[in-house]
Amino acid sequence: MAARVGGRNLAISWIVGLLCAGVVGALLWLSLPAGPGLLFVVGHLLDGTVPP
Repeated sequence: MAARVGGRNLAISWIVGLLCAGVVGALLWLSLPAGPGLLFVVGHLLDGTVPP
């Protein structure tokens, strides 16, 4: 369980925590279209390093 810090409101901390989780989720959602391009670049970089 998390330690209670004096002067902190539990309800406000939950609201801010959910808001931060929502922002991180939105950023991950927006970055999904970059996945195939990123895999292509990494695959191209590793193309010469894999032995036959």
